Amino acid sequence: QVRLVESGGGSVQTGGSLRLSCAASGRTVRTSAMGWFRQAPGKEREFVATIMTGSSTFYADSVKGRFTISRDNPKDTVYLEMNSLKPEDTAVYYCALNFNLVRLTQAAAYDYWGQGTQVTVSS
Repeated sequence: QVRLVESGGGSVQTGGSLRLSCAASGRTVRTSAMGWFRQAPGKEREFVATIMTGSSTFYADSVKGRFTISRDNPKDTVYLEMNSLKPEDTAVYYCALNFNLVRLTQAAAYDYWGQGTQVTVSS
């Protein structure tokens, strides 16, 4: 059984920064890929970033160079550092776990999800 809990969301101005955290529990966490997705009002859930078991990372083009995903295995925690935030980054951000290590940019491939944390960027 896996449980994911996001935290760190909030409201910032354009150009600001936030650090999201995902506290994970479960025996398979360290052998799974982890991802961040986001969903804005009226939009479909979209891929943001993923980190694999060996800590290799991949980012959506829209956030590359601004966001950094990392994981702290001893603490079973995944982070998303968000810099140079834009109004279009406004969304609910979700942490997710991919046990099978496949289709890492697709939400449907992830097995467990957190409840989400709101990020709002004002212009």
